[in-house]
Amino acid sequence: MKLATLKTADRDGSLVVVNRELTKVKPVPDIALTLQAALDNWREVEPQLQWVYKILNEGECESIPFDPCQVAAPLPRAYQWLDGSAYLSHVERVRKARGAEIPENLYHDPLMYQGASDNMLGACDPIEAASEGWGIDFEAEVGVITDDVAYGVSVNDAAAHIKLVVLVNDVSLRNLIPDELAKGFGFLHGKPASAFSPVAVTPDELGTAWENSKLHLPLNVTWNDKLVGNANAGEDMQFSFARLIHHAAKSRKLAAGTIIGSGTVSNVDPTKGYSCIVEKRVVEIIETGSAITEYLRYGDKIRIEMRDGQGHSIFGAIEQEVRPCQ
Repeated sequence: MKLATLKTADRDGSLVVVNRELTKVKPVPDIALTLQAALDNWREVEPQLQWVYKILNEGECESIPFDPCQVAAPLPRAYQWLDGSAYLSHVERVRKARGAEIPENLYHDPLMYQGASDNMLGACDPIEAASEGWGIDFEAEVGVITDDVAYGVSVNDAAAHIKLVVLVNDVSLRNLIPDELAKGFGFLHGKPASAFSPVAVTPDELGTAWENSKLHLPLNVTWNDKLVGNANAGEDMQFSFARLIHHAAKSRKLAAGTIIGSGTVSNVDPTKGYSCIVEKRVVEIIETGSAITEYLRYGDKIRIEMRDGQGHSIFGAIEQEVRPCQ
């Protein structure tokens, strides 16, 4: 099943069911007004939404055309946004570039930060920054949305709490991050609003590509119409989403509507390209002693998309342009 949130005058938008080909949608106000409302009552409403998805795909109900630029993030504001760092090839490269060893505990204990979730960007919303000098970077990721998760949930039980899968552009302002981390209290200014794919899908929609709470498909990233990354999101993922959920719930419950990101998708094989600019820069530092590739400039365009084995877009594409703050 595929779901989206149409932009409306209400900040939380309106829930719609999207057909498999991403060409038409069916509003479902009689089932749930918003995606958050659906997640709050998932056991009850999920079968009803699946029925609408079935008849929508069969052309047996009224619908309206799907326009990815008329949808908000699946959750325009979320109760919680937690971003992990599940790809150790990314962590290892970044640390190697600055001559630092990777701590042994990172191989069995995930990195994770809690980001702002009050203003999630739609797939076509611009990346806004007050200065190009802030080091504007994209980060292509996969994310999952959970229902209510119990305090201390086991890894084995955590997988059942994954209700939806999305793509993410976790925007970073690289030149603001070092001073923040030096204070020893984490990110704030360096992590502005993240953007999400037009559509969220249930894991069953992913078929055999969804295995062991990992999504085993390439994540394609283009920068100004040039393909720069196609790393496989399942390959080299040290911590599955079930493991990330278990980590997040170590000392707290997770409310329905919690979004957990994978961190920048990265493969050990450098020929798969890069899913963020900083990874390209650290490879340049390792190989030549200095970074050559610049961060994003105003007018630059980023596209993030994942296709199935038949070449069909699964989530729709995140397509953003970098602009000055309005």
